[in-house]
This record gives sequence, structure tokens and C-alpha cells, in this order.
Amino acid sequence: MNYFKALMFLILTLSIGCKSDNKEKDSDLASMDVPLVVTADIEEGIKANIAQKVEEGGGYFHLQTEEEELRLQLVRVHTEYLSNLGPRRHFACVDLADVSGDVYDVDFFLEGDPGNMQVTETTLHKLNGKPFYTWKQRKDKTWYRLPLETASNDLLGIIEGEDRFQFRYEVTLPEITENAKIWIPIPQSDTWQTIGNVKINAPVVYQYAKESTYGNKVAFMALTPAESGEKIVLEYNVVRKEKNPYEDDSFVADYLNPSLLMPVGDRFQVLADSIIGVRGAEGEIMKARALYDYIIDNMKYIKAGTYGTGDANYACDALTGNCTEFHSLFISLARSAGIPARFAVGAGIPSDRNEGGIDGYHCWAEFYAEGKWWPVDISEANKYTALATYYFGRHPANRVEFTKGRDLVLDPGPSGGSINFMAYPVMEIGNTPAFPKTFFSFQRSADPDN
Repeated sequence: MNYFKALMFLILTLSIGCKSDNKEKDSDLASMDVPLVVTADIEEGIKANIAQKVEEGGGYFHLQTEEEELRLQLVRVHTEYLSNLGPRRHFACVDLADVSGDVYDVDFFLEGDPGNMQVTETTLHKLNGKPFYTWKQRKDKTWYRLPLETASNDLLGIIEGEDRFQFRYEVTLPEITENAKIWIPIPQSDTWQTIGNVKINAPVVYQYAKESTYGNKVAFMALTPAESGEKIVLEYNVVRKEKNPYEDDSFVADYLNPSLLMPVGDRFQVLADSIIGVRGAEGEIMKARALYDYIIDNMKYIKAGTYGTGDANYACDALTGNCTEFHSLFISLARSAGIPARFAVGAGIPSDRNEGGIDGYHCWAEFYAEGKWWPVDISEANKYTALATYYFGRHPANRVEFTKGRDLVLDPGPSGGSINFMAYPVMEIGNTPAFPKTFFSFQRSADPDN
């Protein structure tokens, strides 16, 4: 979900020599008496600065805007965007929640050495997922802020046509105290994406679990305490095409049925009818657009509270959440209105840089009307309303799909039963759920044989 971060400051002017020999760079830094800085140092530095301001501010990080004074509390540090800009210059991005419930994405610039970093600049980048500005790179590799109204589609997260990249899915196993099991999704080739050169580096032998409803591919491994702290790494090449409305009549009726966290009927029937109103006579596409617009206009993209489960009831009550809440509410409403709709999850690939970390998973939906499946991405349209028309019927090329569907039943499967949806690994130690650390990264490729 989040494409516009200053991770790209890694190639700021002061790092133009990134292709030079590392030993030469280290020598230069040593001659300047500048200690090497890793991202953990920057994370510690920004947390220390925020903690000090919170203590001084009576329990809140105070930030003055033109309209009001915000009283903020730390939600998380975006570790994937921490950057060393050069000698004693650093960048951090942090989510801070206001007492009003709004969540601000704040950019910080810092100066100093590990253990002694000071904030030199603070700017509000996003409010509830919606950016105030984006970043653009100059020819000299430096970056500057750009107003959204002058930004091109690629700076708003969209690559049209085709994209090519290598994707890395890294799992670090937690401490394992007894026999354990893990399930990891593996994307498959279809009309819109070609997956090639799949490599799985694991400390144990793996097999594939069967998932027959949607045909997903899932790697399964049995683990022991000996694998504690080990890594499982999946790497594969992706060629992805921009997705537009397409014909596929298989199992259409199945996508009118409820899922465990996406009910159909009752309150969703009443709400869908009230949203659609007189537009119901204008056809299925217009009905779906009315639901799409309602969610864009009424929901806030906030990663706070109980989010990330794809619970349509929660989304309907709170009107907040991440992509899972946006699309789960849409699917419940669409199915209640007699419009088949379905769910898929994967990862969005940043459009404004060619390598690096990725801020977690992303999900999306499709609905069936006029003999075609129509892709929609409502959470992205909510962030960038100028692209609301694009995201009604399009998915950009810069993404990869891991799995389709909800309530996935695997064989062999976890003792907890069906899986809500599958982006991150599912793991059990004994019969207790466990949550290994997972990190996504990518490297864009121009190789036609990718």
C-alpha cells in the first residue's frame, strides 16, 4: 500500500558514489571521523527524539499545523524507509496517531551520530493514508517534494503496460519450543502475471499443501526446535501486465456466497440498497460504482484499532482500516446487491524506485458485470482521488498476486481450521499460532528474459 517514501534518499547527492568500491567509501568515512550508521541506529535515534518530545509534552508529541495543534502518539516507525543520506544525515518516516483518531504519516530528517541524533526537519506527509505531496528525482539523483496536482501517474503509484522485477519473500522463524508447521504462499502464473525461476531456500524439506477451492499454491514445512531463528527465503521473477476488465465465467455464482468475515444480506443488504437507490435501474456497473464511491467517500485509511483482518462488520462500523477492510466491505455490499465479487492479495511494487523494501502486503477486489470481471482498488483510490476513475476497472502492472479468495482450506492444514486470507506465512508451534517476522523486497529488471 504505500509507494511514496523517501527511501530513495539512499541515492541522494551525497551517495552518488554508490557504485564505487565499498572499501574506498569506508576509508573516506574513516578519514572524516564519521561512524558508520545502520538503520537500527536511525530507528533508535528517531524513537529517542519522539520519546523526549512526548515526555516534554505531557504524554503527547505536539505538532503545530496551520489549523491546529496536534497531540500525537507513536504508532510505528517505517523501518523499510529508514535511510542514511550521507555523513551524519538521516531520514525516518513515522506513523503518529492524533487524539482525534486521525493517523499522520510524518517525515523526519535527522543529523548526528549513533546515540546522538537530532531532528532538523519535520513535515506531515500523509493524513489517513492520503499524501499532501510526493517525491520526484532530479537528473543529479537528488529528490524534491512535488505537489500532487503536478505529479504524474508513476509518482502516484501506477506503472501502466508491463512491469518486470525479482521479488524476495523472507521469513525469519521465531523460537520453536516443540514441533511446528508453517505454510507460505507462492504466486502462480496466469493471464496477467508470469512467475519464473522460483527458488526456495529453506532449512528443511518442503512440500505443497493442497488448496482446491481457488487453486492457490502453498509451500508446507514441518519444523523442529533446531530450526529456531533460521530463515526461509523465496525468490522469483515476475512479469506483470496491467489488468483491465476481462472475460472469465468460471464459478461466477460462487462469488455471491458469504465468507466468515464477509457476510451477505441483513445490514449489508439494507446499506447496499440505500447506497444504490435509483441507480439500480442503470445496470450492474453503475450499481458497483455507487458502492465504490460510497466507500471512497466514507472510509478512512487508518492502520489503528482492529484492522487488517478483513472483517466487513468492523469496517461497516468503524469506517476505518487498511486495504482488507476497504475491499471486504465492498465485497459484502456487492454480493448483497447481487453482484459477484472476489478478493485477492499480494504486494504492491513501488513505482518511484527500482529496488528496496516493501511496506507489507496489499489486497484488491474484482466484481462481475456485463460478462466481465472488473478490477477495483478502492483503498488506493481513497488515497489518490484523482485516480478514482483509473482504479475502477484497472490494476496497475506494478504488483504481484500471491493468493485468491478467503477462508482457505489446506491439506495438510493448520489445526485452527480455514485461513482467513494468505499474504504472510501461517505458522503453528504445537497447536498455538506463531507469527514469524516477514520482509518483502524487490529489484526491478529491464531484462526481457526476466
